[in-house]
Amino acid sequence: MLKLALIFAVISLLAGALGFSGVAGASAGIAKLIFGIFLVLLVLALLGLVLGVAIF
Repeated sequence: MLKLALIFAVISLLAGALGFSGVAGASAGIAKLIFGIFLVLLVLALLGLVLGVAIF
C-alpha cells in the first residue's frame, strides 16, 4: 500500500513539472488518502502486536 502511495506521489510530481495541474492535484490527493489508510493500518497492526491480539 505504501508502494502505491509513492507511485501516485511520483505521478503527481511529474504531472506538476509538466504543467498538468489538474492531474497533479488529483494524484496528490489520492496519494495522501492511501498514505493515511496505510498509517491507520500500521498503527492497528502495531497495537495488535503489542497487545498480543490477532487483528487481521
